Amino acid sequence: MEFDPASTAVVVVDMQNGFCHPEGSLYAPASEDALGPVTDLVARAREAGASVVYTRDVHPPEQFADNHYYDEFDRWGEHVVEGSWDAELHGDLDVREDDHVVEKHTYDAFYQTDLEGYLDSHGVHDLLICGTLANVCVLHTAGSAGLRDYRPVLVEDAVGYIEDDHREYAVEHADWLFGELAERETVTFA
Repeated sequence: MEFDPASTAVVVVDMQNGFCHPEGSLYAPASEDALGPVTDLVARAREAGASVVYTRDVHPPEQFADNHYYDEFDRWGEHVVEGSWDAELHGDLDVREDDHVVEKHTYDAFYQTDLEGYLDSHGVHDLLICGTLANVCVLHTAGSAGLRDYRPVLVEDAVGYIEDDHREYAVEHADWLFGELAERETVTFA
């Protein structure tokens, strides 16, 4: 799959200490394993001149206190709390000053963030989506991208997950419903 770097961004979803570090609150070994593939994809994209976006899942301590239904702390336990080590991007990532970092408070990186404005202002319409968790924030971000008429391409060998079945579900669902799939080795830049 060939991409024009001028209109492509790699979107790295939630590769944070809380998910990718053994001491993280929601650590998944496959998320840590995805660090190498993610950094490889980012390096190749950056070298070609594509944009790089990192998302950070961050929850203010009282975010869900008055909610009627949506409560990630109830579902997952307290995690990636605002200002914590847990919420920081993992140290193995090569985050640079000209990369765009999106702070999000839900599974969807487009929901009440500046991501869409950033992509539009930079002429980006093709998204190479990687990161963690495959069936949660990666899938919801990719689906939301498709609904906004971006081309979401899930880089299936650069995603973290809790169980193999979760990864398989996310990949199959993305391919069937709204996006495309790619392996890192098939991604090239023109």
